[in-house]
Amino acid sequence: MILRDPVHGLIPFDTAEDEIVVRLLGTSQMQRLRRIRQLGVASLAFPGAEHTRFAHAIGSAHVMKRLITRLRDVEGNLPPHQRLGKEAAKEALAAALLHDVGHGPLSHLFEDALVGAPPHEEWSTRIILDGDSEVSRILAAEDPRLPARVAALVLGRHECAYLARAVSGTVDVDRCDYLLRDAHATGVPYGRYDLDWLLRSLTFGKTERSDEAPPLAIDGAKGIVSLESFILARLFMFQQVYFHKAARAAEWMIRAILSRAAELLREGVKLGDVPAAIASIVTHRGAPLGDYLELDDGVLFGAMHAWESSGDTILSDLTRRIRSRSLFKTLELYGMDEPARVAAFQTARDIAKRRGLSPQSYVGLDVATDTPFPDQDDPLTVVFPRGESRKPGDVSFLLGRLRGETVTRARLIFAPELRDDIRAAVAA
Repeated sequence: MILRDPVHGLIPFDTAEDEIVVRLLGTSQMQRLRRIRQLGVASLAFPGAEHTRFAHAIGSAHVMKRLITRLRDVEGNLPPHQRLGKEAAKEALAAALLHDVGHGPLSHLFEDALVGAPPHEEWSTRIILDGDSEVSRILAAEDPRLPARVAALVLGRHECAYLARAVSGTVDVDRCDYLLRDAHATGVPYGRYDLDWLLRSLTFGKTERSDEAPPLAIDGAKGIVSLESFILARLFMFQQVYFHKAARAAEWMIRAILSRAAELLREGVKLGDVPAAIASIVTHRGAPLGDYLELDDGVLFGAMHAWESSGDTILSDLTRRIRSRSLFKTLELYGMDEPARVAAFQTARDIAKRRGLSPQSYVGLDVATDTPFPDQDDPLTVVFPRGESRKPGDVSFLLGRLRGETVTRARLIFAPELRDDIRAAVAA
C-alpha cells in the first residue's frame, strides 16, 4: 500500500513488517476515524481545518516507521534483546496507528463536555483488548499477546523505554505528525519544524544499569536546534491555533449544549435523537463499547440539529447558534490572577442573570493552559561524543527558559448581547 499525503508526501506501507498497518486500516474501528475531525470545531475559525483523526493516525504510523529505521541505524551498541526486532516494530507501528482509535466526536471536546465520560485513552484500550473488535482480532491473529502489549504501549508502557516515549513523550510520533498536519490544514506557518533533522538527531541515551533499555536522546549539540524548533512549533500552535478565541468559544458552547442536554435527561425530559452512548454516559457514567463506536461528528451534529426543536429554550437556542455559527464573544483577562478572574466571571454572571439569561449556559470562564517543555518529566537527554549526557534545558538557553513554564490564556465567554455590559463592567 502506498498513500499520498499532503504533509509527508508518499507514505509506503509495503513491507512484511508494515502489513499489520494495512490490515488494521481496513477495520471499522479505524474507518470510523474518517468521521471525526482532528481539531474538533476549529474549522469555524480556520476553514481548512477539516482533516480527520484517520489521516493523523496514518501520519503517526508513518513517522513511527521512519523512527524505527533511524533507531535501527544506531542500535549497534545495544545488546540484542534491546534492539528493535520485528515483533517490537509491529507493536510500535500498531500502537502509533491505534493511539487515537478511541476518540469520541469532535476529538478532545467530547470527553471534556460530558461529566463521567471516560477519556479517549480508556476507550482506545477497550477497543484494542475487546475480543469482539476487528482491531483486537487482527492483533491476536498475529500473536495472542499482541493486543495487551499494544494497549500497554498506547498508554506509554513498554520494557524498551525508548519505544514507550516514542508513543507518549516530549518527542513522540503523535506530536511529530499533528503539529505539521494541523499547521498545514489551518494555513499557519507556526507549526512547521524540521522533522527530517529531528529524526536524524535522535539516538539512544545512557542508562545506569546495563540491563535497562535506554531512553531516547538527542545526538550532540547540532541536534539541539531541531528540538528547539519542535518545542517552539508546539508553543506557537497552542498560542495561535489551539487557543484561538473563536475555536474556544465554539467549544465552550458545545460543552454548554451537552451539559444542558445531560441535565435535562437526568431530570427525565425526553429529547429527540439522543445517541444511545450519550444517554448511557449521562445516566451510568459509561456506555457499551458498541454504542460508543456508533458516535462520530455526524451523529453528534445530527442530535444537536434535532435539539433545535426542543421545548427547552436554552437548548434550542444554543444549538441554533452553533449551526448558524453565531458564536459567543470573548474578553481576554490579561494580567489577572485567579481571584480577579473569578470576580470578573461573577460580574459577568450577574449581568446575564439581570438580562434574563441563564448564567450557567450563557457565561463561561475559559482558562486554557499548556506546558510546552516539562523537561524534568521526561528522560530525554542530549548525548555528546565523549559520552557526556545533559538535560536539554541545561544545554539550550531557549529550552532552559521555557522549562516548566506554563502558557495561560484566560477569557470570559458570553452571549453577544451581553458584550457591551460585560466589557464596561469588567474594565471599570
